Amino acid sequence: MDYLDGNMLAGALREIFTVDVTTAQARCAGCGRTGMVAQTRVYEHAAGLVARCPGCDGVLIRLVRAPDRAYLDLHGTSFLEMPMP
Repeated sequence: MDYLDGNMLAGALREIFTVDVTTAQARCAGCGRTGMVAQTRVYEHAAGLVARCPGCDGVLIRLVRAPDRAYLDLHGTSFLEMPMP
């Protein structure tokens, strides 16, 4: 297995968002599959973290950290539905 599950994004995304984004529902812009971010396939071999759709393998989320900023690309995600406390 070359990937980790989307739960591994919890710490990195917690630094950016005040809620746990891994519990959010995300819809793939490619195939329309909706599921929890925790169910994505996360690859860490690239320059940052890349979360892919388990249905079509399309890129949903890219997260790259620099010393003083974070770059978050959600281009492959048509929406994130997050539970709020």
